[in-house]
Amino acid sequence: MSEKILGQKAGREVSAGEIVVTEVDYVFAHDASGPLTLDQLKTLNISKPAHPDRTILILDHAVPSPNSTISNNQARLRKWAKETGSRFSEAGEGICHQVMAENYASPGQVVLGTDSHTVTAGALGAFATGMGATDIAVAIGLGKTWLRVPESIKIEVEGALQPGVYAKDVILTAIGKLGVEGANYKALEFVGETISKMRIDERLTLSNMAVEAGAKVGLISSDATTKKYLESRGRGKNFQQIAPDKNAEYEREMTIEAENVEPTVAFPDNVDNVKPVSEAAGLEMQQVFIGSCTNGRLQDLQIAAKILKGKHVSPNIRLIVTPASRETLILAMQDGTIEALVQAGASVTPPGCGVCFGALGGVPADGERILTTTNRNFLGRTGNPNAGTYLASPATAAATALKGALTDPRRLA
Repeated sequence: MSEKILGQKAGREVSAGEIVVTEVDYVFAHDASGPLTLDQLKTLNISKPAHPDRTILILDHAVPSPNSTISNNQARLRKWAKETGSRFSEAGEGICHQVMAENYASPGQVVLGTDSHTVTAGALGAFATGMGATDIAVAIGLGKTWLRVPESIKIEVEGALQPGVYAKDVILTAIGKLGVEGANYKALEFVGETISKMRIDERLTLSNMAVEAGAKVGLISSDATTKKYLESRGRGKNFQQIAPDKNAEYEREMTIEAENVEPTVAFPDNVDNVKPVSEAAGLEMQQVFIGSCTNGRLQDLQIAAKILKGKHVSPNIRLIVTPASRETLILAMQDGTIEALVQAGASVTPPGCGVCFGALGGVPADGERILTTTNRNFLGRTGNPNAGTYLASPATAAATALKGALTDPRRLA
């Protein structure tokens, strides 16, 4: 798929290992890296974007701003966007990757962002990848970038997932097999019956975490599900089918039998340090976080609310919920999801990165364990190097919040 997308952009057939110069469809920066990007634009003597309508500044990492330094940085980004006519997403509108999925990314596009989880848009068939501030500044100024065409690894998932098992468990299982450096600068392609039956929100979870194995992109074929999603977002005209050929050559192939996947948890301090929840059930937690660009979408919140509705979280647990976007928050309020979560004891915060970033509220205390639905658990990720961060699905997170200790959601009626 990466060869097809980049070849289409280059106007010729390309193969893994080649260097191509490609037009960029969208390029974005957020408030954590945007100021450095503006500094690099100044250093490069670039005064305005080549395509302001395809350049987006997004405030999501510090929502709302906790101090004057961050407030001044965010004000700088607002001013630059207004002066250059670039697109702007205000604090509270949502996490950059959710904003891109909801409003911009489409199959066959090249999408760049100053964040490693830009790979999320690969779920829509886009070649989406993160870069540093200098490369992003060049892409903003020239409207193009250079890329090495990556080799591809096929991850085929076949069969039906058990009730209580979700896309998060699939990707944690895959990363456990690949290792955190097992796909460095590779294109992960998720294929198979299980993938084709997944909703877009589940596919976004898979692509989002491709980078946790070192991948350059995490791609999923665009199909009828993709088309329906784009049409619901007013982008139906952008649909094109992007899929690998049946005889496509891969550097490596991996098959996962869906029925064998269990609720899975990643232990500190690496994403590939995975175990079935059943093997670690009963491990006490002090805090649970449901949110992030990995699992903060409407369906994720609904899954948690279904488990918690009419009940209350353990008195030993603090539960924080952060919707991935303003739209997610509104829909979750309208259908009763937020009410169910709040009545169960959750604290709901404004749309943004929240606890995942480790710079705002929800930082765990020394010696505490925090179970999150995020994508990364290296030492200090949630703001305290003396605490342990565990990764799991929204279902496992909700079940754990209910019981006060790591719990397999399949064990709940």
